[in-house]
Amino acid sequence: MLLKRFNYILLSIVFCVNLSFAQNYSKEKFDSILFYLNDSSNPKFRQDQRRDLVLKAKKLAIEINSYSLQLQCNNKLLELNEGVDKADSFLELSHENLKLAEKYKDTATIAQINKNIGYYYFDKQVDSAHFYNHKAEKLFKSLKDHFNTASVLLDIALLQRAAKDFTGSELTSIEGIMLLNKIKNPTKEVIRKKAFFYNNLGVVFNLLEQYDKSIEYQNKSIELKLRLKGNNKAAISISKNNLGNALKNAGQYELAIKTLEEILEDENLEKETPDSYAVVLDNYAHTLYLSNDRDALPGLYHKALKASKTAGEDGYNSIIILQHLAEYYNDMGFKDSAKYYGYEAKRVAGKHHNDALLKSLLLLSKIEEGDIAANHLRNYVRLNDSLQKSERAIRNKFTRIKFETNEIEEENIKIARERLWLLVISIVVIVASFLLYIIFAQRNKNKKLEFIQQQQQTNEEIYNLLLTQNEVVEDARALEKKRISEELHDGVLGKLFGARLSLDSLNTNTSPEAMKTRSQYIAELKMIEEDIRKVSHELNTDFVSGSGFRDIIKTLVETQTVAYGLEYKLEWQSTIDWDEVSNKIKIHFYRIIQEALHNIYKHAKANKVSLIFKLENNAICLSIIDDGVGFDVNRAKSGIGLKNMNSRIKEINGKIHITSKKVEGTTVNIDVPIS
Repeated sequence: MLLKRFNYILLSIVFCVNLSFAQNYSKEKFDSILFYLNDSSNPKFRQDQRRDLVLKAKKLAIEINSYSLQLQCNNKLLELNEGVDKADSFLELSHENLKLAEKYKDTATIAQINKNIGYYYFDKQVDSAHFYNHKAEKLFKSLKDHFNTASVLLDIALLQRAAKDFTGSELTSIEGIMLLNKIKNPTKEVIRKKAFFYNNLGVVFNLLEQYDKSIEYQNKSIELKLRLKGNNKAAISISKNNLGNALKNAGQYELAIKTLEEILEDENLEKETPDSYAVVLDNYAHTLYLSNDRDALPGLYHKALKASKTAGEDGYNSIIILQHLAEYYNDMGFKDSAKYYGYEAKRVAGKHHNDALLKSLLLLSKIEEGDIAANHLRNYVRLNDSLQKSERAIRNKFTRIKFETNEIEEENIKIARERLWLLVISIVVIVASFLLYIIFAQRNKNKKLEFIQQQQQTNEEIYNLLLTQNEVVEDARALEKKRISEELHDGVLGKLFGARLSLDSLNTNTSPEAMKTRSQYIAELKMIEEDIRKVSHELNTDFVSGSGFRDIIKTLVETQTVAYGLEYKLEWQSTIDWDEVSNKIKIHFYRIIQEALHNIYKHAKANKVSLIFKLENNAICLSIIDDGVGFDVNRAKSGIGLKNMNSRIKEINGKIHITSKKVEGTTVNIDVPIS
C-alpha cells in the first residue's frame, strides 16, 4: 500500500512535466513508446508481459533522449511492482529518476522524489527518512510550494514525536500549519493536512501531560475533518479516540466515555477496521476501569483483544490491551491471569524493543514478587537507559542531519549569491560600457551636426556673397547699358539727325540726279537712325533681370548631377520676377534643391531628375521629380535632410507635399508665397 501511494504521486508529477522534444527523433519511435505504454495498462496481459512492454518503451525513450518519457516509463514500472515486495526496485527506480531530474535541473521533481523516498524509509530507517525529508523540505521551500513543504513537515513532526523530541515536533507542526494558512482558497487536501497537524499536536501534548492543550488541538482536528465532504469516518474516529484518551488522562471520564461511545455507535467499525475498533474499545474499557465502572470488564478487554488478533496476530495494538488485562487482573487479585497477560504483553513487546516493552517490564515488576520482581525492575532500568540513549542519539542525528542540510543550503545560497554578484557586476559593466558608447557616439554626432550647421551657415554666407556680387555686376551692367544708350541717343543720333536736316535743306537742287541722290542718302540716314534707336531702346531695357539667380540654380544643378551621376532637366514654365523675390527665399530654395539632390543620390537610386519652376496664385511652385526606388511616406522616418527642408520651408511660410510609390519614384512639391 505504501508503494501504491508513492507510485501515484510520482505518476501525477510526470504529467506536470513540460514535454520538451528538442532532440531529433522519428515520429515512429515516439508513437511506439506511446503504444507500449498504453498496452502496459491492459489487464489482459500478464504482469511480466506488461513489464516487458514498459521496458521496450523505456529503451526507446533513452534512445531519443526524452527526459519526461523516461520518467513516465520508470513510474509505470513502479506501478507494476505494486503489490510485489520489491523494495530494491523502488529505490533503484527512484534514484534513477532522481539522477534524471538533477541532470535536467527539474527542482519540483527532485523535491517530490526525495519526499517519496523519505516516506518509504519512514518506518524502516529513521535517519534516512529524516535525511530525505529535510532535502525535500528545503527544495519545496525554494519553490514556495507551501502545501508540499507542509506535507514533508508533517512526516518530520511524526518522526520527531516517535523519537520523543516533543518540542521539535510541536514547532514543526506549528510551522506546517502556518504554511497551510498562507494558501488562499484551501482545498480538501489542505484542510485534511491541517487536521493531521492538529491531531499530532494533540498527541504530543497528551504525552507531555498537558491535557487541556491536547483536548483543544484534538477538537480543532475533529472540527476540520467534519468540514470535509465524503467518507471521513475513519479519520474522525482516530481524532475522537485521541480526544477520548486525553479526556481520560485528564480525569474527565464522563466526557471521555461519551466521546468513545460516539465512535463505537458505528456498527460497521468492527467489520471495516477491526484494528481501529480494538484500539477504541480498549480505550473505552480502560476509561471504565479508571472510573470504577467495571461491570463490563474484563469482557470488553477480551473483545478488544479478539478484534486486534483478527486484524493481525500479535499486532502492536494488542500489547496495550494485554497490559490493561494484566493490570485489571492484578488489581482484582487474580495473580495467575495477571502474570499470564503480563508475560504475553512482554513477549509481543519484545519484538519491538520500545516503550511498550518498558511498560511491560514495569508492570511485571509490580505483579511478581521477590527476586523475580527485582529482576524485572533491573531490566526495566537498563532498557530505560538504553532507550534514552538511543532516543538521544536519534535526536542528535536529526539535529546533525538538519545542520548538514542547512550547511549545504547555506553553501548553495553563498554560491548563488556569488553568482548573483557576478551577474550584477557583469550587467553593470555592460550597461556602463553601453552608456559610455552612447555618450561618445552622441558627442561625435553632435560635433558632426555642429560641423554641418557651420558648413550650412558658411554656404549661406558664400551664396549671399554670390548674390550680392551678382547684383553688383547686374547694377554695373545696367549703368553701362544706360551710358551707351545715352551716348548713342545724345551723341551719334543727334549728329545723324543734324546731317539729315542739312541734306534736307540742300534739297533745293531740282535736278533729277541730285534729288535722287539726296533722297537715297536721306533714306539711308533714316534707316541708320531707326537702327540706332532700336539698339538704344534694347540697351536701356533690363532684359536679363533676374537671370542671375537662374544661372546660380543652373550651375548648382549641373554641378550636383554630374557629381551624383544623374541626368537632369531644368524647366522654367512661368516668368518669375526674381528681383521681386527676397534673398531669404532664394537662399532657402537654393538649399532645398541642394538637399533634395543629395537625398536623391543617397536614398533614391535614381537615374534622372527633373526640376520645374512655375508661378501659380502669386506663389513660386517647385517640383522635384526622380525615377528612383520610392518609399512608403507614412512609415518612413524623417531624417536630418528632410527635417532641414521642412524647417527651411516653414521659415519662408511655404508648404511641402511628398508623394512616392515604390519602384516608380518620388515627387516633392513645394509652394512658397512671394509676399
